[in-house]
Amino acid sequence: MRLHACPVRFYYEQNDTFTESDRYAVCKQISYHLGTAMDADLIWNEICTVRPCIDPALKEFLGLCITACKKSEWKPAKETDVRVFSQKHGLAGMIDRIASDGSFSVVRAAGAMPLGTYAADRLRIAAIALCLEEMTGKEVAGGMVEYITDGVSRYHEVQPRDRRQVLASLHKYASVREGHMPEHPLNAPCNRCKYKDKCSSSIGRRLSELL
Repeated sequence: MRLHACPVRFYYEQNDTFTESDRYAVCKQISYHLGTAMDADLIWNEICTVRPCIDPALKEFLGLCITACKKSEWKPAKETDVRVFSQKHGLAGMIDRIASDGSFSVVRAAGAMPLGTYAADRLRIAAIALCLEEMTGKEVAGGMVEYITDGVSRYHEVQPRDRRQVLASLHKYASVREGHMPEHPLNAPCNRCKYKDKCSSSIGRRLSELL
């Protein structure tokens, strides 16, 4: 989630068109086959249909991901790409996979942490939980994050702090859309940001797709 990582960068990129990476396209296509026999050639043909100009060298990456995923057990999906929304909070998003037992998961192309889940992934699970609770009228305890590259699935139980962060992000989003530049966060990933010089000149001033 770009807004969570750095609201200032989100301010600069808010009108940019988002394009998924080729690596994500590979991981996403693998996710449709989790819990079933995975045929590398079949999945690669599907990937090439979705992204005709994908780098052929990524077929090797596909093989590595499949090998990693075969080391774990996965629940097959009953539904995929399910859109969820919350009118109360003005949220909308997508669940990548829903299993027959009702559990849901989101797919990531990033490598897994040694333990736990990334902050942005916890925020996404919490936002989806808010949407599902409004749509179903039932409390949602948490969801899975599937790190396809490493063949790792991690459950995150939504905590009150996660819900607070979702609400805080919504307030920041509204402020940015109104034209206010957000404050520079203390722990922003500035060392790898292309707006570093532009942003540094703004520090000290009053600076006012979560999914």
